[in-house]
Amino acid sequence: MSNAEEILFQSKGGIAWLTFNRPEARNAMTFHMYDRLGELCTQVNGDDSIKVLILRGAGDKAFVSGTDIAQFRNFNTPAHATGYEKKMDSVFDALEDVRVPTIAAIQGACTGGGAGIAAACDLRIGAHSAKFGFPIARTLGNTLSTRNLSRLAGLVGVARTKDILLLARLMDADEMRAISLLNEVTTEDNLYERAEAMARKLMEHAPITLRTTKQVLNEVLRSWAPKSSSEHVVEAYMSSDFKEGIEAFLGKRKPDWRNK
Repeated sequence: MSNAEEILFQSKGGIAWLTFNRPEARNAMTFHMYDRLGELCTQVNGDDSIKVLILRGAGDKAFVSGTDIAQFRNFNTPAHATGYEKKMDSVFDALEDVRVPTIAAIQGACTGGGAGIAAACDLRIGAHSAKFGFPIARTLGNTLSTRNLSRLAGLVGVARTKDILLLARLMDADEMRAISLLNEVTTEDNLYERAEAMARKLMEHAPITLRTTKQVLNEVLRSWAPKSSSEHVVEAYMSSDFKEGIEAFLGKRKPDWRNK
């Protein structure tokens, strides 16, 4: 599969569909895919015919299962760590700033970078199979940027953010709906139909109201975040534990944490 095929994009009747298209890897994101996601956000902003953007994952196993872990094997300098998290901040901010409403249609795993993508969308609809979380404390041993932590805390609260990250557990669709992380839960077969119905409802509403509401709320959320610091990112990504987490994940074994 070429890089161009890893994210599919089409627009018809005012609704754009963006599909993460690596079902054989549970739609794990390559660095190129993150770049392409940012480019498509810019493309949507420049196309007045698009009124709503829906994001989804190919296949039935995942929305996005995170970043492709093999890419982290080459991380050996602080610049690798800070550069990666800077990329994440830039792409997720671009998605959050898309001028039209965005909907994440979630089935299966929505974890790590996938959870970050979903959190940056305006609305989320999930199938019963949806699972959401950042299980990095039991898998990789890395950390989230200040910006990503503040976005998640703004979405679900500080206490639940700690619950998700420290316990490294995944929320199912019912829990996601109970805390309003999902706007609706539906069947697998009906997921995209319901996402399109939500999009068509949004298209009936005043576009200036939708756009300005998004803008102001984004400003409010960002005002809560302290000035971004990279010290915690460098500490985690440059640790021996992070390297152990990568190899354990790829080797399908439990990591041996050494706190180093």
